[in-house]
Amino acid sequence: MKNKEIAELLYDMGELLELKGENRFKIIAYGKAARAVESLQEDVEAVWQREELDRIPGVGRAIAEKIAEYLQTGRMRAYDDLVSETPAGQRELLQVAGIGPKTVALIHEKLGVSTLDELEAAARQHRIRRLPRMGPTREANILRAVERYRKRSSRIPLSIAAPLVEEIVSYLRRIDGLDNITPAGSFRRGRETVGDIDILATSSRPQEVIASFVRMPMVEEVLGKGPTKASVIVRETVQVDLRIVEPRSYGTVVQYFTGSKEHNVKLRGIALQRGYSLSEYSLKRTSTGEELYFDREEDVYAAIGIPYIPPELREDRGEVEAAMAGRLPHLVEQADILGDLHVHSSWSDGRGSIEDLALAAGDLGYHYLALCDHSPSVGIAGGLSEERLQEKMAAIDRFNEAGEGPTILKGTEVDIRADGTLDYPDSLLEKCDLVVAAIHMGFSQKERDINGRLIAAMENEHVDVIAHPTGRLIGRREAYQVDLQAVLEAAARTGTIMEINSHPSRLDLDDLWSRKAKELGVDIAINTDSHSPDQLRLMSFGVTVARRGWLEPQNVVNTLTLPSLLDRLGL
Repeated sequence: MKNKEIAELLYDMGELLELKGENRFKIIAYGKAARAVESLQEDVEAVWQREELDRIPGVGRAIAEKIAEYLQTGRMRAYDDLVSETPAGQRELLQVAGIGPKTVALIHEKLGVSTLDELEAAARQHRIRRLPRMGPTREANILRAVERYRKRSSRIPLSIAAPLVEEIVSYLRRIDGLDNITPAGSFRRGRETVGDIDILATSSRPQEVIASFVRMPMVEEVLGKGPTKASVIVRETVQVDLRIVEPRSYGTVVQYFTGSKEHNVKLRGIALQRGYSLSEYSLKRTSTGEELYFDREEDVYAAIGIPYIPPELREDRGEVEAAMAGRLPHLVEQADILGDLHVHSSWSDGRGSIEDLALAAGDLGYHYLALCDHSPSVGIAGGLSEERLQEKMAAIDRFNEAGEGPTILKGTEVDIRADGTLDYPDSLLEKCDLVVAAIHMGFSQKERDINGRLIAAMENEHVDVIAHPTGRLIGRREAYQVDLQAVLEAAARTGTIMEINSHPSRLDLDDLWSRKAKELGVDIAINTDSHSPDQLRLMSFGVTVARRGWLEPQNVVNTLTLPSLLDRLGL
């Protein structure tokens, strides 16, 4: 598990030494050693324990001593010294794709450039092109690299990563000789934002697959390419890494690259307690040195004596302990969802008619759909007057009487006003099958006022669901000030359902608060907040949040059959 970590340290040391103008043979030695450790087909710690580090081709005695020091103490003094001697700004410049130590040293010596801002300014002022071996094209490339680096400093939403990964995997599956392929990392765990995308595969023709990967139409820059690994930039800012691994190690590699660092450390500790050493390549019996290989990750967990842990749970939040105690949850799945309880139609700001939405819901196998158009206060969204809401309910009754698809529930997304009152009178709300209440304005209120509004809504006997409870929009708007612990406790007391809003810009409740809701006995509805028929398919994002929150089918009300749901709603 330390192979990648140590290889990166050695690569960094080579670059820092080059930046200092050290002997080129010493610089080459660090690069060679880094590649050797990175491609090692066993755990470097096992090699260290056998006192054979200097037998790794490309790793000399001096570098072997530094690796041993790191494995023993967690520090490498030579690396720490280099870092302390190098200005932080110059170290950051080395992280910009296409800008190596020679370029950093040159622009520092000739232009006094030591930071990213100074580099960008020099490029925009056309000072770089005047330097030796530079010119206008190189200067433009540097400026573009800086812009990409700045954009890449933030993670991308899961909703952007998902279609990108699907497109890449679909492309690679068409290549002859590709056998298995699995996206890994935070993407496979379903984190709401994703960093670099890791894709793992097996192939009888690895070099052909790598060559096809770097030639994909979406590739804008190739960061690195080897016989079994390549890194590229797609869509301006997203780094995608492809690794071709040996089939016999596929299970352990997928397990390693999927779990969070903390999960893997915990799993490795359990393995050691049970007489095994776990690496990304194999499971070794410490008593005999026998190497065990697995082409399925389920078998990795089984060999350690732990039930298989779903990817979404691998965050070291108690999942290993739960597995060992036989208490892992039976997570909700997409197939368990029988309907969507928060959908907008063309009666307000949606783009689908009742018939359009029913047809799309039927294609998904849904039994029911709740049309919850806005109330009057949300005028910008075409909120319905009391008369218009009653007209819509009559239209829904006519559709249901015709029996031409899933049952449409007469719903509303009623606004919770600044004083905690609702946007429709109780006399109208009681005619609805489902009332979803939400805050859409007054986000700047103090926490006690926001809490008061939400709790007042929950105490109304006609309110069934609280939608997008924190009001956040990922990357665009922070959550309003709210004490979710108090709100969830009120939901438990009043029997109010809390929503996981599946829209990728919301994912609200998040996974941590969804799990807290489960612990408090609060029911959850996973809804899409769809504003067009095609958005009903966003349900998968909400299901992922629910799985990360340890939710089971019995915790989610829209896994109920229609009769059971109507009973839960008191109808």
